[in-house]
Amino acid sequence: MNEHEFEGKVAFVTGATSGIGRACALGFARGGARVACIGRNATALQEVGDEITTIGTEVLTVQADLAVEAEAEQALTKALAYFGGIDILVNAAGHISNGTIENTSLEAWDTMLNVNVRTIFHLMQKALPSLIERRGNIVNVSSVTGLRAFPGVLAYCVSKAALDQLTRCSALELAAKGVRVNAVNPGVVVTQIHKRGGMNDDSYAAFLEHSKTTHPLGRVGRPEEIADLVLFLASDRATWITGATYSIDGGRAQTCAR
Repeated sequence: MNEHEFEGKVAFVTGATSGIGRACALGFARGGARVACIGRNATALQEVGDEITTIGTEVLTVQADLAVEAEAEQALTKALAYFGGIDILVNAAGHISNGTIENTSLEAWDTMLNVNVRTIFHLMQKALPSLIERRGNIVNVSSVTGLRAFPGVLAYCVSKAALDQLTRCSALELAAKGVRVNAVNPGVVVTQIHKRGGMNDDSYAAFLEHSKTTHPLGRVGRPEEIADLVLFLASDRATWITGATYSIDGGRAQTCAR
């Protein structure tokens, strides 16, 4: 990527306060895009906004819980009014929790599907008029669990598989209108999502250590590595790619359960 690759573009990035979303927001800013950063944590939003301002591009920060329909629509409305439209929608906000077919409650199931699928569908649908007008594109942050089954995170796996199918179906429906839709499917990446999902510091450290053995390349991923692929898919270098779900997981999707 060169520093002018996204000049003149507007990127709307959810989950921009941490992890992959934050890395994407900063990456677009370094590429010259104006960036709308959406997140729930006001302090973290201020920090990423200040960093983007330091980079030298324009930024809008919006505090919102995207699972609340009115807040999601308000965030998009603010960005459209502020920038005049959006060219790139990156759905990086997500949720994870543990649970099996035997002990996942309906409440936990509904929360997972709401955050990881319904919210993204809602934002995609509401952003489409601007994306169609500007022949923009969408990149969804999915997971290796959308491609392979893993025990103990049933609802999460189902939500990511649904997100992959949402990506493929919408890509077919929007291709004739010039809007591309793709997804990235990371393996284990060092972010805050697992801790927010209930892991304490010791459990998370042990999980990361174990993950070195389950990823053939022998390590977990970094948010910046995922962001690099997101930025590629959102760029003019990928204008003939749509409906793709790209593994970026150190080989994790190629392995058998262990």
